[in-house]
Amino acid sequence: MKNLLVYFASGSLGGLANSVTIWLFARFGITKMFGVSLAPAFSPERIYPRMVWGGIWGLAFILPFMKSRLISKGLILSLLPTLYMLFIVFPKHSHQDILGMGLGMLMPVFVVFFNAVWGFFTGLTMKVSK
Repeated sequence: MKNLLVYFASGSLGGLANSVTIWLFARFGITKMFGVSLAPAFSPERIYPRMVWGGIWGLAFILPFMKSRLISKGLILSLLPTLYMLFIVFPKHSHQDILGMGLGMLMPVFVVFFNAVWGFFTGLTMKVSK
């Protein structure tokens, strides 16, 4: 049970890091510079669900591989929410094209990067907590 709590809490912190990174990239015009329309608000309504989902995705750390390489494991596991976002959230819930390319041709690259931020910080938090 303790491990599940650590996985969830670490994933939640990874979700916070992901949200802050997305906001900073939009705030400083980095996404716009690459032709991606992304302007999220920095508000509890935006951040809270991402922290909860980050925690839920963090439970994937229960999978029994790379137990001693948590940051690498986080980067690999970040592909799960990436695939979910690109193939389910964008087309079905955000009314975007598959891969979110309606927001810009490089949107899939940013999704991979932003979710890698989640994986890195989730793995790092777990490594520090052990």
